[in-house]
Amino acid sequence: EGEVVTVIDRRGSHTQQKVMHIHQFEGLGRKRTATVLAGDICAISGLDPIEIGDTIACADKPSRLAVVAVDEPTMTMTFRVNDGPFAGKDGKYLTSRHIGERLEKELQQNVALRVEPGRTPEEFRVSGRGLMHLGILLENMRREGYEVCVGKPEVILRVVEGRRHEPIEILAVDCPYDCQSAVMSLLGDRRSEVIKIDAKTGADDFVHMEFMVPSRGLFGLHARVLNATAGRAVMHHAFERYELMRGAIPQRKAGVLIATHTGQVTAYALDALYDRGFFFVEPGEQVYEGQVVGEHCKDNDIGVNAVKAKQLTNVRAAGKDDAARVRPARKMSLELALEYIQEDELVEVCPRSIRIRKRLLREGDRRRYARSART
Repeated sequence: EGEVVTVIDRRGSHTQQKVMHIHQFEGLGRKRTATVLAGDICAISGLDPIEIGDTIACADKPSRLAVVAVDEPTMTMTFRVNDGPFAGKDGKYLTSRHIGERLEKELQQNVALRVEPGRTPEEFRVSGRGLMHLGILLENMRREGYEVCVGKPEVILRVVEGRRHEPIEILAVDCPYDCQSAVMSLLGDRRSEVIKIDAKTGADDFVHMEFMVPSRGLFGLHARVLNATAGRAVMHHAFERYELMRGAIPQRKAGVLIATHTGQVTAYALDALYDRGFFFVEPGEQVYEGQVVGEHCKDNDIGVNAVKAKQLTNVRAAGKDDAARVRPARKMSLELALEYIQEDELVEVCPRSIRIRKRLLREGDRRRYARSART
């Protein structure tokens, strides 16, 4: 304590600073100490400013340690202000200033994160090491009271000698033998390359498979593999290298059901739409125009009135009092929602709810945009 040290930053500049306090870790807490020896893990207060990668050296003969290289991001998403009709009902931090300050704070401790301005003042381009990396950030922000809309994840491409390269990851899957063909079929559609297949050590009825797969081929794969294996598969993937762009990868084939009215979902309305597909909402939930309330059984998007109420009259008709047919709602977690959306959709992340919506909420605006895109 009280010693004058030299802080050397990444650019090599030297600054003289004084150590105020030193703390050593003991159990789950910290205790104050006067000195530390080589190999000790400690916390130092009084040095400001200091960043990750800087070297704290003695004042007499300062020498900088080699800076540890941090892997560059491979995936990016757009964070934007929640401009939906229900904005402000759940969260406390809504504005672009709040979101920007929170992202700047995250940069101080999350060395693999990158934040850039978006196309508008309400948007931020956030890049990370994968969908889980960015998903953890979103989940932390949600629990802290932030409301934010995020777009479809995109991989970061590199141009080498005039040719586009994409990130490739190594994927390990452990699944029962009777599910092996289903898993390999899913990965075959996603431009993957089989590296190894052998029996799982310690589990005779399981097979261990390793693949080289593009990062963009992992979008939505986790849920599909779990469905194909009845939840018995275990997956793990990690970045390997950049390679030449592989071929096209199939996207979501099914369309979505889009709410055309704002209000409370009714069982009467869901019963009338029973054959259209399955829903993400239950009777009693609040929805708004432009919100994605379900998945269509066909490949096109359609608008549905999920808040239609039964007209109460004194006229009786046979069969009108039958029980409503309502399928259990398919609830989307944050990770599943990020994997599910397309380019024209957003995930609305709020402290008490996670919704999927269209970028353009009004049907007329979506039609005009589609016509202008065709021309």
